[in-house]
Amino acid sequence: MSNKRELSFWDMWNLSFGFFGVQIAYALQSANISRIFATLGADPHQLSFFWILPPLMGMIVQPLIGKYSDRTWCKMGRRKPYLLVGAIVAVLVMIFLPNAGSLSFSSRLILGLNGAMWFGLFSLIFLDTSINVAMQPFKMMVGDMVTEKQKAQAYSIQSLLCNAGSLVGYLFPIFFTWIGIANIAPKGQIPPSVIWSFYCGAAILIICVMYTFLKVKEMDPQEYAEFHGIDPAKASDDTANKEGLFKLLLHAPKTFWTVGLVQFFCWAAFMYMWTYSNGTIAANCWNATDTASEGYQAAGNWVGVVFAIQAVGSILWAIVIPKFKSLKLAYVVSLLLGAIGFISVAFVHNQYVLFLSYFLIGAAWAAMLALPFTLLTNSLHGEHMGSYLGLFNCTICLPQIVAAALGGVVLKLCGGVQANMMIIAGVLLVLGAISVRFVSEKKVNS
Repeated sequence: MSNKRELSFWDMWNLSFGFFGVQIAYALQSANISRIFATLGADPHQLSFFWILPPLMGMIVQPLIGKYSDRTWCKMGRRKPYLLVGAIVAVLVMIFLPNAGSLSFSSRLILGLNGAMWFGLFSLIFLDTSINVAMQPFKMMVGDMVTEKQKAQAYSIQSLLCNAGSLVGYLFPIFFTWIGIANIAPKGQIPPSVIWSFYCGAAILIICVMYTFLKVKEMDPQEYAEFHGIDPAKASDDTANKEGLFKLLLHAPKTFWTVGLVQFFCWAAFMYMWTYSNGTIAANCWNATDTASEGYQAAGNWVGVVFAIQAVGSILWAIVIPKFKSLKLAYVVSLLLGAIGFISVAFVHNQYVLFLSYFLIGAAWAAMLALPFTLLTNSLHGEHMGSYLGLFNCTICLPQIVAAALGGVVLKLCGGVQANMMIIAGVLLVLGAISVRFVSEKKVNS
């Protein structure tokens, strides 16, 4: 449409810059949660259960954030109020969570968990939920304010900032260890290097989010309606946007479901990477199983390093993805490269060779960050953009819940060897690549 104003590079950069800070928080969570709970006393067969409640909360919260932000038109903006609230809650939780082992909790076990683990569990629920509340508006604002022609570029910029944030978050613990902050602590307590990583991550998070909050001006209802070619009444009238989430789900475009199938396999695979990388690397490269040992904590730092290599691989592969003539072909190649990376981790006993494995995993991660949202938002009308993106978040949360719920069982079937879970992750990505053939690329507007 002629009235669709294209954004400059820096407009799109400002739109997603806060994502850099949010992703630092997410990286700290994904790289250190299993380490934290293992240090607090969790059994390896329990680790996956700590990941069930956060995505479950995401499945509940995200569709609601999308639905209500579709109907929020105020002086602060449409999506930005939710962005700010999510960031503030995330910062508070990031200050308290790593101190779970240092607080005076009872050692008495309730349902197999001590007081510190219960505190950590509820903190994790709030952290994951608040991170998702802060993260989702960035995806929605691109859908709201960027033309179909520029969406691939806008989501690539978002992917770049996302991976740059991951790089910083993953390297924080080893950086603080390098400058002399202790990387070991009394049994049951979190090392100071991890605690300070969370503190610094919280500070950067709020600074970056405030930058986007102050720099970005969202459209008013009239501008939004003209931009998306819809009836202005549907953009500004509250009653016009009260269509139920279940009804919206029933009328979701085919792309929603087909990309969702691919998402299921991909996010289940990455759930196992986040859960079992620490144990796999500690056992294979350090021959360490005692969570209080120097070797186990050194492996915990190395997880951050290889996750950073994954982020570098993702940044570089994100540059390659637009060069594919077909988004679906780019999706398939990316996921197959990631599958090779996952499977190789199980057989590597040299910490430096892991760089290649996680670099390949980064290719899959780059595709997961950019391609699903490009494909989906191009198939959507403007009226319910937030609601559909919130519902689409369930294709991220549900596979994590399923993978976490079955993690202990699958680990037992794999002989209790955490490295075998990386092979399972690789197989899941292969299934995801096969599922790409069913994806619909229908575009609503051009």
